Amino acid sequence: MSEGTLEMKRLRVGSGCSIGAVADDWNGRGRCIGARIRGVNVGILDEQVLVLVFRALNWDPQELCSVARVSRRLRAVAERVLWRELCVSRAPRMVSALTAGSSSAPGSGRVGGGWPALAKLLLYCCGAAGAGVPGHFAPVSRFSKTSGRSFLSRRCGGDLLYVSDPCEHAASGGDEDVGAYRGVFRGFMRSRTRACLVGGRAPLEPRVRCPYCGARVWSVTAAGLAPRSACRRLGAHEGRLEYFVCVSGHLHGSCWLARLSDSDGDGQGERDGSGSLSDDDRRMAL
Repeated sequence: MSEGTLEMKRLRVGSGCSIGAVADDWNGRGRCIGARIRGVNVGILDEQVLVLVFRALNWDPQELCSVARVSRRLRAVAERVLWRELCVSRAPRMVSALTAGSSSAPGSGRVGGGWPALAKLLLYCCGAAGAGVPGHFAPVSRFSKTSGRSFLSRRCGGDLLYVSDPCEHAASGGDEDVGAYRGVFRGFMRSRTRACLVGGRAPLEPRVRCPYCGARVWSVTAAGLAPRSACRRLGAHEGRLEYFVCVSGHLHGSCWLARLSDSDGDGQGERDGSGSLSDDDRRMAL
């Protein structure tokens, strides 16, 4: 008698006829229950088990990356389930808005570029290659669709775009600061921004790729779709801002930040301390 059959009998004796009935039902459909029971990695490959494990780990992205590198099967589970759950746990309202209309359950729809790319966008600042600023892990970020509206021209005002606050870096060999930011569109394939880029025959950049999904990108600045309100929102020098959007709808860019005087800094601190942020301006402790 095979090992699987013996294991099946032990399950029936120890758990009563209900488990046996379920096992018989599975066997009746041509599935090998013995192989599932004997499998060394059955538990760790179970999606529900993995979700519970990573929920207990507070969705640690580094641990998730380690697990995804173990095997192709675990990588497939991570791409299909775990990265999505990480995004939902980190930014539930943002994910709900990005997937609105695709399903009744928040976060159960699809996003452009896939869930691993969105998770990377939430957790990783891509830096500014032109200013010699490398990318880095960003454990705390604030994404806002209020900021996103500042990056949309009047023709594209109906699009939904989330943009982060600029991540400030000291530029190498200079006294100025560089701000790196990133964002994501909802339903970019149907957006007015994409229609304007395609309709205006804006060329895809030959040397720039999206740092989050690897897709090709358009320069929104070169296409003449970058409004002045973006500079004002970021506190950047006029005309010293550039950003790109990829074919999947991920935005990234950089700008040269204007230095605030002491009086300006004090006033800004008072505004921040008042706690008057809108519901759309949410800080995510990643």
